[in-house]
Amino acid sequence: MVKVLILRHAPSLTGGTLAGRRDVDADCTAARDFSWMRGRIGAVQRIVASPARRCLQTLQALGLDADDTRPALWEQDHGAWEGLAYADLPDLGAMPAADLALHRPDGGESFEDMAGRVRPELQAMTRDTLVVGHAGTVRAGLSLVVGHAALSFHVAPLSLTVLHRHGDAWSVESVNVTAP
Repeated sequence: MVKVLILRHAPSLTGGTLAGRRDVDADCTAARDFSWMRGRIGAVQRIVASPARRCLQTLQALGLDADDTRPALWEQDHGAWEGLAYADLPDLGAMPAADLALHRPDGGESFEDMAGRVRPELQAMTRDTLVVGHAGTVRAGLSLVVGHAALSFHVAPLSLTVLHRHGDAWSVESVNVTAP
């Protein structure tokens, strides 16, 4: 069995805009939350991270270093939506999860495009690993178990999701664990 812990980075400092592939800083000032999360993570055999600054800053605030950074772990590219205020994002209405997973903003990628580059990274892990990534990274991992329904999960900043792989089968231990 392989345990894959996926930690979403600390809150992005974006001024209320969609970050996506923009390289922005993280707010790493919640020392108590970082201390609690470091204890919750415990010992892992390997640490990999998105090369995004906010992910590397989160690792540093935890007192950890990545063994490797993986460009495939970058957040979804939201194309023309990058940098828009959340209130200005288009309302896609009540779209079925399978359709939403395939929707591409102009100049960007769909959830399925992003998950298609993240899932092989997770599937290739052969030992207990901490992955520091994005909300999309977490949802891509969850999609190994629940398919496109992974898009329905809220993923809080500095939250931990734990998956297990048994051969080719995946299971979920916990989702969206945050400091109390």
